[in-house]
Amino acid sequence: MKLHLKSGRLIDPTKGKDVVTDMLIVDGRIERIGQSLSADRSFETIDLKNKVIAPGFIDMHVHLREPGYEHKETIETGCASAAAGGFTAVCCMPNTNPTIDEESVARYVQEEGRRVTGGLVDVYPIAAATKGRKGEELAPMAELSKAGAVGFSDDGSPIASAELMRRVLEYSSMYGLPVIQHAEEQTLTKNGLMNEGLVATRLGMPGIPPIAEELIIERDIILLRYVPLSKYHVAHISTSGSIGCVRRAKAEKLNITCEVAPHHFTLTDAAVESFATNLKMSPPLRTKDDVQALKEALRDGTIDVIATDHAPHTIDEKEVEYAQAPFGIVGLETAIGLSVTELVNQKYLTLNQLIEKLSINPRRILSLSVINIQEGETANLTVFDPEKEWVVDIQAFKSKSKNSPFHGRRLKGKTIGIINNGKSWFV
Repeated sequence: MKLHLKSGRLIDPTKGKDVVTDMLIVDGRIERIGQSLSADRSFETIDLKNKVIAPGFIDMHVHLREPGYEHKETIETGCASAAAGGFTAVCCMPNTNPTIDEESVARYVQEEGRRVTGGLVDVYPIAAATKGRKGEELAPMAELSKAGAVGFSDDGSPIASAELMRRVLEYSSMYGLPVIQHAEEQTLTKNGLMNEGLVATRLGMPGIPPIAEELIIERDIILLRYVPLSKYHVAHISTSGSIGCVRRAKAEKLNITCEVAPHHFTLTDAAVESFATNLKMSPPLRTKDDVQALKEALRDGTIDVIATDHAPHTIDEKEVEYAQAPFGIVGLETAIGLSVTELVNQKYLTLNQLIEKLSINPRRILSLSVINIQEGETANLTVFDPEKEWVVDIQAFKSKSKNSPFHGRRLKGKTIGIINNGKSWFV
């Protein structure tokens, strides 16, 4: 592979760099960076005028479904979706079958990722915090850490027991890995279908109250004070009250971080009036005030990461009554478009800040090496066009599943290509 990236806007937040430049990449390594570089005919020249070159994006919250649920998604189709969305790495959540709660499954996920992509998209396992994600007994965290796990979570299920959560925090701190909590007090959410509020009342739907999320976060913050050397991360945060919890904990200098999914800073519970099952997700879509609070928290740095919570389901599973449909939507291929449209164009984030939340911050949280864009280093890059206007077409998705509420939506900002581990993919 010999590439000449010409006239791209290189934005590297780690070095405070924002410059239009050329880049020569040979066999996966950055050979030269500089303006108006010349290259012989053996190089493939890619004109990136008005395009952004960024450190490779990583989505730290993805459901690849394999092993066990290959009818929804496979590691191969999930990685193809990730590449199309501009991600050079994804983290596979543990609600597979079998669960990622033992070394062999953790290693399989990584090895299968390398096999099907040739290294274009790195796959990192998030291991279960408890065996079978049942919340009863600790998973073998030392074994899983050695097998390549980059975090621990019972995602889809909260770690409900305070005693068990304490132990998870203690053991995870020995390996420098975060505990990623699906914050939901399930005694408050039983049979809930959407956000508890005026819209749910009008539609006659059982509600999921915002305090169900906030109660678990507040409890975990108390535990975090007791186990201060641990790393605690809130998955898919969705309410203004939860933002307040995290903001206060950060003011205390506690080691707490959080992520938000694009659908939560884009849509409100009012959209559910259509009864479209692709609007059913967990946590649910919240109110206009919550959406505004999430955007402000992205702006002030309370929210560290944008992650998709990519959750594929088949058409048959979603084309049922709202109450019977599973929670979750796909998100890898719309993440950049929604983020640029809703955040950059509305002046909540600069492109530099957006890149921090899609590349720099998640890698730091997961104790992965932050990408170094300089001569002699391996190229791990995401290239996107922040001005490209396009219309979402779910039939063009690389994902095996098409359960997106954004079909037909006009967005601004689209992936042009990615480079990683000596492999490249460009539109």
